[in-house]
Amino acid sequence: MRSIRLFFFVIAFAGLQSSCKKDYVYEVDDVTVSQPGGSKDNVKTTTEFISIVYSDLFNTIIPTDTLLYVQQAYEAFGDKKLIEDRIVRHFLNSTSVQIPSDATMRANVPLFVDETIQKFFNRKPDAFENYFISNIISNATTITPMMVYYACMTSNEYRYY
Repeated sequence: MRSIRLFFFVIAFAGLQSSCKKDYVYEVDDVTVSQPGGSKDNVKTTTEFISIVYSDLFNTIIPTDTLLYVQQAYEAFGDKKLIEDRIVRHFLNSTSVQIPSDATMRANVPLFVDETIQKFFNRKPDAFENYFISNIISNATTITPMMVYYACMTSNEYRYY
């Protein structure tokens, strides 16, 4: 009798265990996540990089003699990231560079961010970029348009097209 009770207990317990266990099937569609600007996989040549930096800052094409001079310095230098940094700094420090004023930037920070990202990366900023950069500019009065331009032009994304 005891073995029969034990048998029914085991059967009932096994039945409870299997009945409490549910198999769920989630039918979720695959989602491809991509980063803005993430499809850029071609590195700008030396000539393209120098020409684009110049045109982005001066809104005109680079004179041939200036291009040759800067290109020669670029190719003679070993550390390419350092010379790119120096080229951008050199052009930014020119008195004829065309950068919005601090007052213009602070008058409409989201518009400034939108136009800057569009100018340098040829795309609209995503919501996070717009929020993050606008927040930094709004909260730090020491940030200048030149600093924002410098940060964009020395970024990895700017080097690709």
